[in-house]
Amino acid sequence: MNVLRRLFKIGQAETNSAIDKLEDPIKMIEQGLRDMRENQDASMRSLAEVKAMHIKRNRELNDAIQREEDLQNKSVLLLKKSQSGEIEANEAENFVRENLRQKAKLSKDILLMKEDVATLEKQVASLEINVKNIKTGISQWENELNTLKARVKVSSATQKINKQMTNMDSNSVVSMLERMKDKVNQDEALAQAYGEMASASETHEDKMNKAIENISVEDELAQMKKQLGI
Repeated sequence: MNVLRRLFKIGQAETNSAIDKLEDPIKMIEQGLRDMRENQDASMRSLAEVKAMHIKRNRELNDAIQREEDLQNKSVLLLKKSQSGEIEANEAENFVRENLRQKAKLSKDILLMKEDVATLEKQVASLEINVKNIKTGISQWENELNTLKARVKVSSATQKINKQMTNMDSNSVVSMLERMKDKVNQDEALAQAYGEMASASETHEDKMNKAIENISVEDELAQMKKQLGI
């Protein structure tokens, strides 16, 4: 079937493929399967042709055997008629001799026909096995190809993910985390500093005014209690 040779032909599936990349292996296998289907079709035609030859030769054999039997029966009948006086003995024997000569020739032909029929029968059986093997092989390899296509998709996706993970090495990740922590610490410290600055923004004068206000309030409260006799 020349499957391997066909599978490794460069440019069969993609004529513009670069030599260093060769062909897409999936397309190469698909091309090989197409070639195998063509071989299957050719094998089917060959099988049909050989079967037709076998049928034709077998019919010829059966016809020859029938003619041989007819000649034998006619010869016996002629001898019986000669014996009963229905026909002259010499005439009957001449007919019988001619029949026997034809029968002898037919016997040789029958032997050759039997050999041909046996040979064709073997060829039919061999071709039937080949056709069956091709069908089974195509079905099996198509299933394997579908499985490989799915595996190719998974492996391609896995490869992309692993490549991304490889590009992000552990050192760079740790470095990024450390820089992030430093920035967060810095932002927190800055926020605390602004808070402290806001608390410290109250001036000494403001504190004194609050104290005076508190004192005035206390004096006024004491005076009100005194007036009320409390």
